[in-house]
Amino acid sequence: MLAAVLLVVFPFSMAFAAFSDLVSMTISNRIPIVLSISFLALALVTGMPYPTIALHLLVGILCLAITFGFFAAGWMGGGDAKLIATTALWLGPTASLLEYLFVGSILGGMLTLGLLMARANMVPATGIDFVDHLLERETGIPYGIALGAAGLIAYTSSAWLDLALQPVL
Repeated sequence: MLAAVLLVVFPFSMAFAAFSDLVSMTISNRIPIVLSISFLALALVTGMPYPTIALHLLVGILCLAITFGFFAAGWMGGGDAKLIATTALWLGPTASLLEYLFVGSILGGMLTLGLLMARANMVPATGIDFVDHLLERETGIPYGIALGAAGLIAYTSSAWLDLALQPVL
């Protein structure tokens, strides 16, 4: 049962955030709430030491403070800031977090360049509402797509996936 939860909650949340940002340019507050509550529950159920839980919380809070500053400066959306923070909460002070931030930056840059090129060469007249909205020059960049994909990639090297794939004795 634990393996099923570990294999579903985080990956589904990342995929849902990416899809949601793609079609609506928003990331629901429910995603970071589910991720935060499920992290705490799973940390306790799996016997994660309290000092390690505290470090995960510290990393999440630090990421929230930094990304909130980026949001206040207008550099990113609030949903993106919360998604980064709750992903950092899950990954904690590990190489997986660094991988997430690096891959998210690379994918975000590729997404931005791709959308800017598409906007320069295409007219938003596809007849598909969310595609037309993405092609409008005034529309922001749905970084949740890159963040969700980066979260899935980083999760594959995380201790959570290792725990989920351990054979049941």
